Amino acid sequence: MMEILFWVSVSIVFYTYIGYGILLWCLVRIKELFIPYKETVLPQELPSVTLLIAAYNEEDYVEAKMQNCRELDYPADKITILWITDGSDDRTNELLQQYPDAKIYYQPERRGKTAALNRAIDFVQDSLVLFSDANSMLNKDALKEIVLKFSNPKVGCVSGEKRVEAQDDDAVSSKGEGAYWKYESTLKELDSRLYSVVGAAGELFALRTELYQQLPDDTLLDDFMLSMLITMKGYKNAYCPKAYAVEGGSLDMKEEGKRKVRIAAGGLQSVWRLRSLLNIFRYGILSFQYVSHRVLRWTITPFLLFALLFITFFLYLQGNLFLYGLILVAQFIFYFLAILGNIYGKKYKFLYIPYYFVFMNINVFKGIIYLIKKKK
Repeated sequence: MMEILFWVSVSIVFYTYIGYGILLWCLVRIKELFIPYKETVLPQELPSVTLLIAAYNEEDYVEAKMQNCRELDYPADKITILWITDGSDDRTNELLQQYPDAKIYYQPERRGKTAALNRAIDFVQDSLVLFSDANSMLNKDALKEIVLKFSNPKVGCVSGEKRVEAQDDDAVSSKGEGAYWKYESTLKELDSRLYSVVGAAGELFALRTELYQQLPDDTLLDDFMLSMLITMKGYKNAYCPKAYAVEGGSLDMKEEGKRKVRIAAGGLQSVWRLRSLLNIFRYGILSFQYVSHRVLRWTITPFLLFALLFITFFLYLQGNLFLYGLILVAQFIFYFLAILGNIYGKKYKFLYIPYYFVFMNINVFKGIIYLIKKKK
C-alpha cells in the first residue's frame, strides 16, 4: 500500500508541476494540425472602453498611473478612466481631483475590493471594461491588443500578462515571483490555444461588461472568480501576452508571504464556490484544464509533495535501499537548495526556483489556517 501511495503521489506531483505543461503542449500541437490558429483583426470602429481601477490608499501611484493611462495608444475619447476609492483616507482622492479625465467614485466605508468592484460596475457605461491595479503600469498597445481579442464573439474575457520587475539588487521575493510568472505565462498561452485560460490576473484583464456577475463581498480572488464564471457561461477567456502589466515584486518575503497566503486561501475558497466546475461531463475540456492547472495546486498536491519525504523514508527502511535511497537523497538535496535559497538567493540566481517553489506550497497550508481563522 505504501508503494502504491508513493507512486500515486509522485505521479500527481509530477503531473501538477511539469506533466500538465508537457501534455498541454502536445494537445495544442495536435489541435493546430487540424484547426490552424487564425489571427483576428481590429474593428474599423474601435469600441469605447472603461479602465476601472480599484484603489485603497494609493497616493504613491496616482500620478504614475494617470500618466500611464494617458500614454495608451487608443483614442482618448474612447477611454473612460474610472477610479473606485472606497475607504481611502490618504491623499488618493485629493490627487485625483487634479485630473479632469478621471471619474472618481468614493464612499467612506471600506468593505473590500470585491465590494468596491460590485459597486463600481454600475457606473460603467461602455461595452468593455478593463480592470487594472493602481501600481501596475500597462504597455502602450495594451488596449488595442485586448480589443483585438474581443473581435472573436466567443471571447467573453481577456487576460493580459503580468510581468514582475526584478533588478539585480531586488529582494529574492521579486526574482522568485518573476520566474514563477514566466512559467505561468507559458501555461496560460497554451491553455488559451487549447481552449481557455483558467483564471485571470487582477493586474490586467478585461471582460464584456454585460457578463459581469456580482460576487459575495468576502471573495478573496475576485479576478479569478469573475473570469471563471464567464467561462462557465460558455465563453472563452483569451490570453493576450502582447498586453502586459508591469509591477514591482514584494519588498520582502514577509510581504510576499502575506500575499501568497491570501491567494492560497482564495484558491481554496474558489474551489469550493466553483465546485460545479469539477463536473467534466458538463464542462468538458474546461473542467480538465481547471483541475489540472488550478485545483490540484490548491488542494492535494502540496500535501502529497511534503508527504513524499516521509513515505520515501519509510520505504527506504523497508529494505529497497538503492531506489528509495536515491529518491530520498534527491529530495534532501532539493530542500537543502531551498534553504540555501532563503539565505543566498540574492547572490545565486539558480537558488530562486527551489526556494520559491517550497515557499509557495508551504503557504497553501497557511491559507487553510487563514480560512479556519476567518471561519470560511
